[in-house]
Amino acid sequence: MKKAVQFGAGNIGRGFIGALLSQSGYHVVFADVVEAVINKVNEDKGYTVHIMDVECEEQKIENISGVNSTKPEAIDEIATADIVTTAVGLVILPRIAPTIAAAIEKRMEMGLKEPMNMIACENAIRGTSQLRKAVYENLSEEGKAFADEYVGFPDCAVDRIVPPVRIENSIDVVVERYFEWDVEKSGFKGEIPEIKGMTLVDDLMAYIERKLFTLNTGHCITAYLGTLRQIPTIDQAIADEEIYAIVSAAMKESGAGLIKKHGFDADKHAAYIEKIIGRFKNPHLKDDVTRVGREPLRKLSPTDRLIKPLMTATGFGLPVDHMLTGVGAALHYNNPEDKQSVELQEKIKANGVKATVAEITGIEDEKIIDAIVAEYEKLS
Repeated sequence: MKKAVQFGAGNIGRGFIGALLSQSGYHVVFADVVEAVINKVNEDKGYTVHIMDVECEEQKIENISGVNSTKPEAIDEIATADIVTTAVGLVILPRIAPTIAAAIEKRMEMGLKEPMNMIACENAIRGTSQLRKAVYENLSEEGKAFADEYVGFPDCAVDRIVPPVRIENSIDVVVERYFEWDVEKSGFKGEIPEIKGMTLVDDLMAYIERKLFTLNTGHCITAYLGTLRQIPTIDQAIADEEIYAIVSAAMKESGAGLIKKHGFDADKHAAYIEKIIGRFKNPHLKDDVTRVGREPLRKLSPTDRLIKPLMTATGFGLPVDHMLTGVGAALHYNNPEDKQSVELQEKIKANGVKATVAEITGIEDEKIIDAIVAEYEKLS
């Protein structure tokens, strides 16, 4: 039987990637550090994905097991896998890289020359390439040569809202019906596996940026504006007429940049924006604005969901007024339980808004920085 190792047994791992792999005929081994989750997976050998949308549905996920990703057994599982996927967060990839490298070395020692592919399903640009770099830093020269020939590292773009909803069974998970998993065809080694819900694409960057500039941009602006108005969830925030107007306009501004850069069809992209906003309105998900707004320093970095679309549109001479409002709102994000939020507010207090914006966004254009500061002050 085909075997997949899914690093990360959290909501995305169980509710999205791991579920699709199981539904595609793989035995899925969830690798995680949370013993309670791994023990529950091994005890129940299955869980339920609750699709909560206009039409609700339950999907039973079976043929699974779990392993502690820090134990030697994890190396054994990876070494004999057909495919390895991750949903752990970008900062965790370097931490799991030594285990993956050890598994590749073991695979080489075992003489297994069937191709194995690794896909980092992270909310980031070219996460798999970043994983590959970290893995290669832990390989011997022989291991690198082996990986060059037999291990594929296709990049991908993923999109599904999986909020942390508390339900009776601790490993069941709630998801929306909509999802996208676009994987770069050229990154595979050997025969490309047939996986339910996986779409093969040639120009991945266009799909990555379409998702980043649309879902991620609109989602976080909704969260930051909702936080300012003390609105607890995304669906309640987007129901506010003023927030809806700003978010919708910001997504259209970022979309104009995408259309210029990648040649997307304007009418189709307008429909895509409406579909995304419809997902924000889903009342079943009860997605907290604090979850969506977390880690503001990352979200305000040069390559992420606020600054990258802003600078792309600016580069084409397009209007960005509502995206500037979104950045201003992000700078106000003040959550004592979020380490990056605390650091952001400390930077603003110590250095002022203008210097903080220049430092964390990487923007050098004084006019744009001044415009962000003006929006920040307007929202104060």
